[in-house]
Amino acid sequence: MEKKNFVALIMGVIGGLLFSLGMCMCLLPEWGMFTPGVVCAAVGAVILLILLVVYRKMSGAKPIKINWRIFGKGAYGVFASLVLGVGMSMIMAFDMMMLGIIIGIVGIVLLLCLIPMCLGFKESNKKADVCS
Repeated sequence: MEKKNFVALIMGVIGGLLFSLGMCMCLLPEWGMFTPGVVCAAVGAVILLILLVVYRKMSGAKPIKINWRIFGKGAYGVFASLVLGVGMSMIMAFDMMMLGIIIGIVGIVLLLCLIPMCLGFKESNKKADVCS
């Protein structure tokens, strides 16, 4: 295992655990730990953002230049994730099964649209076999 992959593994696990634990602390009122949950989730998010910078630096990749296209893709991803989350919340917390499933599926489709948006379409050099 390369050093950059090991560092990414460790930082990803720590950041992901802190972020998810913080979200649980915020969203479960039985725990009564909203403020510490926000702090824990913020620390996890910062570690995950640092991971992005560290991994790109260790890989020798150029820094990401922020432009309107990258910002738009990020905003679209956040919006699509929120739509999926609203659908899940409607199912689990508000007892709106059918509407939650429909909104959740719309969120999944929106997230799937990110793949061609970020990667684009590529032409194949292979010729199609035509049966005549």
